[in-house]
Amino acid sequence: MHGATTTTATCCCRRSKIARNIVTHVVWDLDGTLLDTEPLYTKVGEEIAAMFGKKFDWNVKRHMMGRSAMESCTAMVNALELPLTPQQLLELRNKKQNELWESVNPLPGARRLVEHLHSERIPQAVATGSSMSAFKLKTLNHQSWFSFFEAVVTSDDPTITRGKPHPDIFLRAANKLGKTSNYETVLVIEDAPLGVEAGVAAGMPVVAVPDIEHADMSLFSAADSVLCSLNEFIPEEWGLPPFPKGSLP
Repeated sequence: MHGATTTTATCCCRRSKIARNIVTHVVWDLDGTLLDTEPLYTKVGEEIAAMFGKKFDWNVKRHMMGRSAMESCTAMVNALELPLTPQQLLELRNKKQNELWESVNPLPGARRLVEHLHSERIPQAVATGSSMSAFKLKTLNHQSWFSFFEAVVTSDDPTITRGKPHPDIFLRAANKLGKTSNYETVLVIEDAPLGVEAGVAAGMPVVAVPDIEHADMSLFSAADSVLCSLNEFIPEEWGLPPFPKGSLP
């Protein structure tokens, strides 16, 4: 499961180097980083692929993660040679997914870290390949802590003309937090290879928290740190205030 912290899994994780700069702002990915939506994406992808006698697996999904909804559907149509247009797939996928979003849960350590950074007055934003309507559905039952994000940038933001792996969405999120330079102090937290590429392209340090059961770990080599779970995140490594004494994941 994404975010597992078993001892057998930790061999794939790489601790961060000593932070070169003190982190002042944090920008988060949404799907598979804050919320455990990826199993639902997989479930729906498998169901649709099976309708056409195709198999939806990690080799297909990894080219979809982090992209906008339309780019993601285009990648799936091309990879599986589906007899659908990307728009037709998008409509079918949305119908199935929208019934499931209200059941998603936070990933291990996500809420704890968001609340800690908020308590320490560290500005935070979400930068996601989801549309704003999908973002609202996914976070509907999580407003008690999603209210701590000072900015949200979605793929249908009119200023975003290029999705991940381009840096635009992370730069936009940082700008909305009032950060217009010195991006090396803006920490990106991501689960997807394309998101890691986007953060690096933006000149920002990146913590990757991949799905360790399925991901090809070599795709995360550009990240400054690779963790099995956000429960392993140590704020002091990034010049951030430590968790309160006695605070447990």
